[in-house]
Amino acid sequence: MPLLYILLLGLLLSHTPHCCSSAPARGTLTEGQVLAIGDKLVSGNGKFALGFFQPATSTSSKSQNTTSSSSSWYLGIWFNKIPVFTAVWVANREEPTPHHNTNSTKLKFSSDGNLVIATNRADAVTESLVWSTHIVNRTQASSIHTATSNAGVLLNSGNLALLTNSKVMLWQSFDYPTDIALAGAKLGWNKVTGFSRKFISKKSLIDMGLGSYSLELDTSGVAVLKRRNNPSVVYWHWASSKTSSLSVLPTLKTIIDLDPRTKGLMNPIYFDNDHEQYYMYTSPEESSSSLFVSLDISGQVKLNVWSQANQSWQTICAEPADACTPAATCGPFTVCNGNAQPSCDCMESFSQRSPQDWEFEDRTGGCIRNTPLHCSTSGNNKNVTSSTDIFHPISQVVLPYNPQSIDVATTQSKCEEACLSSCSCTAYSYNNSR
Repeated sequence: MPLLYILLLGLLLSHTPHCCSSAPARGTLTEGQVLAIGDKLVSGNGKFALGFFQPATSTSSKSQNTTSSSSSWYLGIWFNKIPVFTAVWVANREEPTPHHNTNSTKLKFSSDGNLVIATNRADAVTESLVWSTHIVNRTQASSIHTATSNAGVLLNSGNLALLTNSKVMLWQSFDYPTDIALAGAKLGWNKVTGFSRKFISKKSLIDMGLGSYSLELDTSGVAVLKRRNNPSVVYWHWASSKTSSLSVLPTLKTIIDLDPRTKGLMNPIYFDNDHEQYYMYTSPEESSSSLFVSLDISGQVKLNVWSQANQSWQTICAEPADACTPAATCGPFTVCNGNAQPSCDCMESFSQRSPQDWEFEDRTGGCIRNTPLHCSTSGNNKNVTSSTDIFHPISQVVLPYNPQSIDVATTQSKCEEACLSSCSCTAYSYNNSR
């Protein structure tokens, strides 16, 4: 064989893809393949994508418009054909991977058949697992795994499923929702195992971590909104009982169909038997990626519909309707005005604790005093405030969920005096001799 042909043949062989390429097929990741940062799985209908992402958001100030992004990477699912990036599910929301691990972070199958996010430690040799599907029935999963191969499939519904080659579902992302409910995702619980499916808000626009609010079913089967942080407070419920919840569904369907933007797009469903109890909604397949229900950072449940004309998401309705109803939605030393945008602001003589957090809609830090209280130790060893400290009256205030009552303060002046006698007292209310 001439030398030229030998050289050409060697060149071609050196560029031929390996038979066991790690590149995943459209919508499916099989054992032996990896999904790296920059890769993505796309559902069969092309409407959803799975991959790694960094949350980014555009913020505006008086001087300039800027785009900020998180330094962390998350594995998630998003709308593939919507130009505004919208993550609908996040796997590792509690443990994102840092930016410096970009080249080593990947989604793959572990030896026991679980889908895992793996990344290399600082020594670049040791591999650590960031997240796993954690198949509950290990014995069953192990027996299935030895006989078959598992695959991760991004379904047309936006649900990531871990399937055997005989289509047995071992795990699905719809069982572990984040802050967004897609059509077909359940809100409820399994009466046999006690397993609960609930939605938890994210911390901020760039932090996918667990936020302050949850949407779940209570023990009576009523959907409730709850502040997760101490104290745990239920501030909104779907109805007063399971029976009244059922009567609300036809009314809700009528309201949805009266709006031309949502007519025919949603069908709310309630299901209850000896095995499970849940709420969900269905949508026509062609509309599955044009609307979603979200639990907002601020604690409101919102129905969002894509506007092709405006190229943006439009909020059709929100519950509670008043943005100030969610417990502690604005943080300490703030005022809330449901008719304003944004609804949160600092009290007089207070400033935002973290303006950057506020830009990303995380207001849990609230506000801080511009001038500290003049606290001192009196002769009887009690912390008291200075006579220069004064109170600022604020109207239409909702009292805290755990206020301390002082019975000896029988007049407003005595109530004020009692509060001034302790630096731990930040405000007081007086009404009807209490």
